[in-house]
Amino acid sequence: MLSIDLAGQSRTNLGKKESKGIRANGQIPCVLYGCGENVNFTVEAKAFDKVIITPNVYVVNLNIDGKARKAILKEVQFHPVTDNVLHVDFLEITEEKPFSIKLPIKVVGHAEGVKLGGKLKVKMRKMKVSGLLKDMPEILEIDVTSLGLGQSVKLANVAFNNLTIEEPKSSVVCTVMATRESSK
Repeated sequence: MLSIDLAGQSRTNLGKKESKGIRANGQIPCVLYGCGENVNFTVEAKAFDKVIITPNVYVVNLNIDGKARKAILKEVQFHPVTDNVLHVDFLEITEEKPFSIKLPIKVVGHAEGVKLGGKLKVKMRKMKVSGLLKDMPEILEIDVTSLGLGQSVKLANVAFNNLTIEEPKSSVVCTVMATRESSK
């Protein structure tokens, strides 16, 4: 998995008023949970943009007051009008404990049904999987080469090494739809 480094400072003053002051100073209030006690800290807003303005999923190497921790982004709260980041939740991860994350899906190959005039329709862009950090890929690749007209790829037919899919097995990842061109 891709990783990125972020530096933060711990904070003890919690609440609406303090959070508003933190945001006014160009910082984002954050919380790290998952391994023991929750840690409240702040991160510089400009440094955090690299994490959210991307389609990639990162392991975040947090340095909070000199203490290094690995985490994943769990939730980001945005302002409803300005889209500024209001608050961020991180989940601390370790090498030996499995965790859940939504990873992007990449469809690879040229489907047989598309060659016959059909249209490939991707219905799922991200998939929730769980596993160990060492087994997490950057993206989940699904091969559609053998997919014919009217056929689809369901999660029941997909498997990844050392990962558990945490979505309904009946969910459709992609399908080849018939078009007027394919019916000629």
